[in-house]
Amino acid sequence: MNEPVEIHVVSDSTGETAARFAEAVERQFPDEQFEIVRHPRITSVDDVQLAAARARGRRAVLMYTLVDNEFRDAMRTLCRRYRLHYCDLLGHPIDAVARVSGQPATMTPGAQPVLDSSYFKRIEAIEFAVRFDDGVGAGGLQDADIVLVGVSRSSKTPLSIYLGYLGYKTANVPIVPGVEPPRELEEIDQRKIVGLTIDAESLAQIRGERARGLRGAKRRYADLTEIYEELERAEQIHRRLGCPVIEVSNLAIEETARRIIRLVEQRRLEGKAKARA
Repeated sequence: MNEPVEIHVVSDSTGETAARFAEAVERQFPDEQFEIVRHPRITSVDDVQLAAARARGRRAVLMYTLVDNEFRDAMRTLCRRYRLHYCDLLGHPIDAVARVSGQPATMTPGAQPVLDSSYFKRIEAIEFAVRFDDGVGAGGLQDADIVLVGVSRSSKTPLSIYLGYLGYKTANVPIVPGVEPPRELEEIDQRKIVGLTIDAESLAQIRGERARGLRGAKRRYADLTEIYEELERAEQIHRRLGCPVIEVSNLAIEETARRIIRLVEQRRLEGKAKARA
């Protein structure tokens, strides 16, 4: 089996523009495995060289949004030297607009975003994630774009906020021992539900840090036997909901969010295709 195709996202800002572009490209290859490798906040030619060297000899494509002309020239030279496929996502459009408008670009990495509809959509989505965090206000599940379901400390909250930053209204529902999930969870569009799970020992370590110093029944929160039971119950609930499940133990928030978006959008497209058939 071939190794995943690596898409190296290189930017002198956060790299979100290139990452979103990479996700759009990935969807055109549903049978291929991908891995996104981020190289944000490039500040020198040395950083550019490290990013290119990381991709050298791999099944890799470099997608970069480098505003600085020196960095762009260095990246292009290195990609040709290392025989790497590359895509300059920002340089060509900037040059084209400058030629047509007759005005030079400001060439400012991470320039202040325009307060347009997409900006306010992100703000609204972040506020939504805060309002409907950890099962609070279950009535929001119907209005959510994505609903995350998992045990405590499985990254539900940071994922919800990050997905909100990307413009997706995200609610999350905790699976709590002895408490049934809200009935609304089974009444909403199941295609927007994604389960989260985590390795039992990793979860015990995370919870142990939080529960340190607690006494009595609260110690069960980080007890490995109790955690296995929680995860088994979560698996039962995930099966009942018929939702895909992502194992988050060794994944960065950005990578987990990317997989969630891909799953939800793919299921939504499949639903539309069935409706038209």
